Parts: sequence; structure tokens; C-alpha cells
Amino acid sequence: MAKPAKTSSKTSAKTVDVADSYAVRLMQHLVVPTFVIDPKRRVVIWNRACERLTGLAASEVIGTNKHWQAFYETRRPCLADLVALDRPERLPEFYSEYAARGHNGLGFSAENWCTMPKLGSQLYLAIDAGPIHDEAGHLIAVVETLRDLTDQKRAEMALKELATKDGLTGLSNRRSFDQMLMSEWARAHRTQKPLALLFADVDHFKLFNDHHGHQTGDECLRAVASVVSRHAVRPLDLASRYGGEEFALILPDLDCDSACVIADEIRCAVMALQIAHGAVGAGDHVTLSVGVASHIPGAADGGGPDRLLGAADEALYVAKRLGRNRVICAERVLAEFASLGREAAAVPAPVQRKLARVR
Repeated sequence: MAKPAKTSSKTSAKTVDVADSYAVRLMQHLVVPTFVIDPKRRVVIWNRACERLTGLAASEVIGTNKHWQAFYETRRPCLADLVALDRPERLPEFYSEYAARGHNGLGFSAENWCTMPKLGSQLYLAIDAGPIHDEAGHLIAVVETLRDLTDQKRAEMALKELATKDGLTGLSNRRSFDQMLMSEWARAHRTQKPLALLFADVDHFKLFNDHHGHQTGDECLRAVASVVSRHAVRPLDLASRYGGEEFALILPDLDCDSACVIADEIRCAVMALQIAHGAVGAGDHVTLSVGVASHIPGAADGGGPDRLLGAADEALYVAKRLGRNRVICAERVLAEFASLGREAAAVPAPVQRKLARVR
């Protein structure tokens, strides 16, 4: 009777001698930057293309966990590490764009700016990392490949900049403003939180332009834009050039009183610039009028921010009518007229009707 085959009590660990394998020799000559880590996340292959891309020699990383040093200044996992750990939930922590399970159904794909310490300059890399398993399904290695998309990404960013920025002031343009306002309006509707909007207009700007010339007029607009931009401090705040000498500031989650505080800070900061005006019919220095509105979207709004836009615009109109260089809140505009000894009727009837709808 034949003796039964001997079985080891230990799981069969088929250690792959990667350094001597035919596949590895091929990998060394690939033009695609590639490196491989083992299940303990130690580098076992760092090909020549990877050396050229990163500036880090294979001799510095083979057998170590220091592959992160090729890409980042502080320790953090690379994509291959997340594959080895099977941690797709951590992708958003480290990558701006990513896909779990990649394009081939295994591993992860991501894109990210990398600091590249050895090169002294950033690169935007497209990264793919996939696992290699043995016949029993045990992980034996993870392969990571890299593509340098820096030039493509910078061109894409430049085009986006042209599409979303005002060429004169560097603020967001009208198109970008419209998109952001719709997005924030929808968010305010979901969360039932207020959305505030400021419209600011340079007082007597046509007179300024005629008196000083268009070049000085452009310098004035850039200076005012800089002031407005400094007050868009939170991630979702957006400062825009709305058109001509008019600026807009989207302020999510603020009521009218809070937005008016910011509006008055902007108005005072423009006065502090002490930009000489001097045109007949204007004051000594450039000033700003600001209209403010805030609203919590409801079913009666028809799904769009027209009510908010109209209220801020009419509040700006009233600020001009009251003598300029002031902030007017749409919710208090009729009271503002009364406090200055004017009849409410001094506000045109269409304006009264529009403002009444936002109170």
C-alpha cells in the first residue's frame, strides 16, 4: 500500500525569486515607469524608467518600504500600498481623482500631483496599481505603473482658467458665477440654509473712466477686485466680476445681517484705498455701493435663484438712489428709506414689489 504523501503543517509559501525571473528582466526594460512591492510592501523591482522619472535609484529603495520618498516629502501610502492593504476607502484621503478596482477589474487607478523631492519639481502622475496572486489566491506582489501627465494637466488647467476667469481682474467670470450660484442655490434648498448674495458697483465709474482714461480705469477695477476677493475666505465663497464695474460675491450659509457686515468691510476697504476720483459730479475718492440679499429657497421659488438675484440687484439700485457709498440690505430697504426721512413711495413701485417678496 502506497504511503500517503507528506503534507506540511505550514501553508505552502511559494516565494517567487523575482530578481531572476524572465518577467522581471522584461520589466526592467519597459519604457513605462514601473515598480513592484511584495505583500509586506517592500520594493522588489524598481525599473530603469522609474529611476528616470523619479530621480531615485533602484539601489536606494530595493528591499525597503521607502518608495514613498520618490513621490512625497512626508510619509504616506502609495497606490500600491493601498492595493496591498486592500483599503479602497482610503483613496479619497490621498488622491484627487481615483477609481477602485481600476479599468481591468483589479486594483486601483488614480491621478495626483506629486512633489517629487529628488527632482525638485511637481509632476502630475496617472497611476495604476494591481495585485498578483498565486494559484491559491494569495497575494504575492503588487505592480504599480506611472504615466507623466504634467504637460497635459497644465494645458487643461490653463484652458479651464481661461474659461472661468475674468481676464482683467482674475476673479471668476460671469459664466462661472452663474454655475456656482445654481449649485449653491440647489444646496441651500436641500439643507434649508440661507444663501447670501452681494452686488457691488463702483460709484460714478463712467465719470472716472472719462476723466482718467481706460488704463487707469482698469487699474481701479483690479484694485477693487482685489478687495472683493480678499473677502471670499471660505471654500464655497465666490468672488466674481459680474460685468463692467459690477462685482458679485456668493456667501453660502449667511443671513442678511452677517452678509451686510462683510459688505460694509468691503465698502470701507475700498474707501481706504484712497483712489483719487476728482471727476465733476463725483467725490474726491472712489467709493462702492453694495446691495445685499439672503434667502432660504422654497417651493415658491420655482427651482431657480431669480428672486435672490432680483433682490440683490434692487438693493444695489436703492443704494445708488440713496446717495451711493453705502450698503443696503434687501430685507430692510424700505425701513432704510424711512430712517433717512424719505417716503416709502420714493422707492419705485416695481422695486417695492420685488423687495416685498424676499422679506
